[in-house]
Amino acid sequence: MLPVSAASTIDQQIEQLRAQISEHSARVFSLEQELLHPVDTRMAVFLTLGNRETLDLDSVELFVDGQPVASHLYSEQERGSLEAGGIQQLFVGNLSTGEHELKAIVTARSAKDHFVRRETVHQFRKRPGTLRLQMSLEAQAPNYGPRVSFVEWK
Repeated sequence: MLPVSAASTIDQQIEQLRAQISEHSARVFSLEQELLHPVDTRMAVFLTLGNRETLDLDSVELFVDGQPVASHLYSEQERGSLEAGGIQQLFVGNLSTGEHELKAIVTARSAKDHFVRRETVHQFRKRPGTLRLQMSLEAQAPNYGPRVSFVEWK
């Protein structure tokens, strides 16, 4: 059995090691993000609901230049967060400079309880630096089908 002072010294050393590991983990994560998502090629797509009462979101799929990049099936809690004004980050990735195409496929139930599926294509130009696109979903009378619009954040 170790004396009490030796045990407390070992506990202090363990705590110091844990703190150092935590610091190193944070540095590695930061470096990993810089390598995986360099600022000059970074692109992010965020989702918002414009008209929250008329659309019950089921799923969203995203394609960049024909390649699938995101697919999300919404839980009741996630729908509630979006309906309360939340913003969801759908996709973060890297994209070369130039002309590109973003395709979104949205499935939802309208206020009239019709199941609808909409496909929208958005052409955009990626410039050096981070590109942030907001994808907003709205449903308007008379059919309350989802309408998708895109806005580039500055």
